Amino acid sequence: MKVNLRKSLFILPNLFTLSSVFCGFYAILLCSHDATNDDFYRASLLIVYAMFFDTIDGRVARLTKTQSAIGVQLDSLADVISFGVAPAVLVYRWSLNAMGMLGMFVAFVYIAGGTIRLARFNVLTTGEHGAPKKPGKYIAGLPIPAAAGILVSLVVANTVTGRLPGSPAVVMGVVLAMAFFMVSTIRFRSFKDVKLSWRTGAFVAVTIGSTGYVAMRFHPSVALVWLLTCYIVIGIVEAVFHITQSIRHRGSSKADDEKPTDPSVP
Repeated sequence: MKVNLRKSLFILPNLFTLSSVFCGFYAILLCSHDATNDDFYRASLLIVYAMFFDTIDGRVARLTKTQSAIGVQLDSLADVISFGVAPAVLVYRWSLNAMGMLGMFVAFVYIAGGTIRLARFNVLTTGEHGAPKKPGKYIAGLPIPAAAGILVSLVVANTVTGRLPGSPAVVMGVVLAMAFFMVSTIRFRSFKDVKLSWRTGAFVAVTIGSTGYVAMRFHPSVALVWLLTCYIVIGIVEAVFHITQSIRHRGSSKADDEKPTDPSVP
């Protein structure tokens, strides 16, 4: 009996995806009962491991040329669990449960925002027959791993260093902001089609340098909050810039249309 190695390669990226699901599921179990700060820290690390597996599965699929429609759907379903439900349960058990039903509703809003964002992502990145399209330079809405990274970093930075606020009101604001950015139409860079230039090099150098300084001055978790916050701010600034340019372009076009014509000119 011959084994078709080419077909068996399709299992490889899916195994990484399921590993991400396992990490998210385990993180939920750790937060399900009377969890301690140590349990919250371990659950946060598991979500970080899930991010690692989520990054690897796509690269393995592209490397082995085993991208498939089922892989795209499976990846999104895994993200709902690992970066939607798991972080929501984590921040609820860690802080939002003090707000009662309101805290539970806020956690649900985050899950709903992440689910909607992933559903939209699937629609925009799949072809007519369900095959994945080539990733573009920008993606609509904040990627759910980035939103989960903000929440996880907030938990770790607070439980380990106590440098970042963990009050329910502040956490509620952060969670709602992440939900809003995920369902928004703000375009965030995907870094899939980055062209090397002096501007790109300078930007990377400043980002790495500032992140390294924050990590050494405070804690790596605080540095991750800084890095992901910069990513969000860049998306917002670019969105405002594009809107401003669009308004100026429309204004100049309208002014050109309203210019009186010289009847002497044929």
